Amino acid sequence: MYRLKRNQTMSNRKIVFDYLNKATIYEVNLRQYSRNGDIKSFQYHLPRLKSMGVDIIWLMPIHPIGIKNRKGEVGSPYSCMDFFDLNADFGTKNDFKKLVDNIHALGMKIIIDWVANHASWDNKWTETNPEYFEKDTEGNFLSPYDWTDVIQIDHSNIEAHDAMRNAMLYWVREFDIDGFRADMAHLTPLYFWVKCREQLDQIKSNLIWLGETEDRHYFEAFDIIYGWKWMHKSAAFVQQHSSISVLIDFIKQNQQSLPSNSLELFFTSNHDENSWNGTEYEKYGVYSKAFAVLSFLLPFAVPLIYGGQELPNPKRLLFFDKDEIEWKDEMELFSFYQKLAHQRKYGKADHTLHFMDTHEKVLAFKRGNDKEHLFLFLNLDQHDIHIDYALDIENSGYYFNAFTGVVQFIQQALVVKLLPGEFLLLEKINKNSLND
Repeated sequence: MYRLKRNQTMSNRKIVFDYLNKATIYEVNLRQYSRNGDIKSFQYHLPRLKSMGVDIIWLMPIHPIGIKNRKGEVGSPYSCMDFFDLNADFGTKNDFKKLVDNIHALGMKIIIDWVANHASWDNKWTETNPEYFEKDTEGNFLSPYDWTDVIQIDHSNIEAHDAMRNAMLYWVREFDIDGFRADMAHLTPLYFWVKCREQLDQIKSNLIWLGETEDRHYFEAFDIIYGWKWMHKSAAFVQQHSSISVLIDFIKQNQQSLPSNSLELFFTSNHDENSWNGTEYEKYGVYSKAFAVLSFLLPFAVPLIYGGQELPNPKRLLFFDKDEIEWKDEMELFSFYQKLAHQRKYGKADHTLHFMDTHEKVLAFKRGNDKEHLFLFLNLDQHDIHIDYALDIENSGYYFNAFTGVVQFIQQALVVKLLPGEFLLLEKINKNSLND
């Protein structure tokens, strides 16, 4: 019986992997997303997000937030009071069910944040099942690290794990969600997540499992883990004015070392980075768009857009207090992300990367084979660059500029002129497709 279930799980994983290879994830901080900070207000944005090319909507925790030892005015969404309930500030469970149905009707998927390592001081289980939590020698609940608004779940308690899995099953069965983003996944034992996946995949096939961890052992349970190392490496490159070889070597080593059918989440911002370490503009400056392009085009990466980046959002959003995104009628980067998502979904180039030695501060590669490929040039220099890149006869042909929409015939040399932070993305196309 175990082997039958395991084989089914592996079959599901291949389907999910193929889907994620084309997908774009969009993270939503509901309470900061609008003035009301609720589900009904967010519904208004769904057609726009679909048009932008979003495939998967990730909602930060939807559960009621603890009151005891709360931080800030509204507390941390990662301090859960009841794993079976919905935060009343977001609306009703019926509102949430309609949201899921509407997302599905638009051809998108929805995953929800899940905190399996800790809970609020006034979580329901502290009354009904206090044995689910770790205690000191005097019987007092314990906080992990310096996270004083939450208490540590006892991972040696099998019944606590069973209760947590039952709560996850509830949201899949009752609301038809499409998967989970596991908060600080490595703080909860891997065997818990493996069993979760095996059980829940029997309830709904092709669930998406995103784990916030860099521990590659957790690929046993998750489809995607976090690419924190890339974010730190790329940010350090900008701040230290490093050689382009630092980035190229990392990309090569990362792709070679990843297990098969495994992906990493790449981003220039998310809720943690934005609130605690600064916006993408603080981190990358003029190169922020260039690194966003890479997150969509590196073959082992799944790109994340944090809600508001399409504006763009220039400010850090408060984490423990209400601090809404300031939406505008004109979204400067909507088209930028739309074109990237379209290229990711419909581009035909395979995953083979060939890095090109063009300039000491230009990251350039050809992705694909001679028949179907794309060229990407990113100017990561502080100065304008001008490159005449010679093409061999196999690479000559018609090229589509993914951002300008211009088609040009390139025969001998590709002329690249870019300002600092600018990029050029060209995809080779069949001449017959020009009339399509």
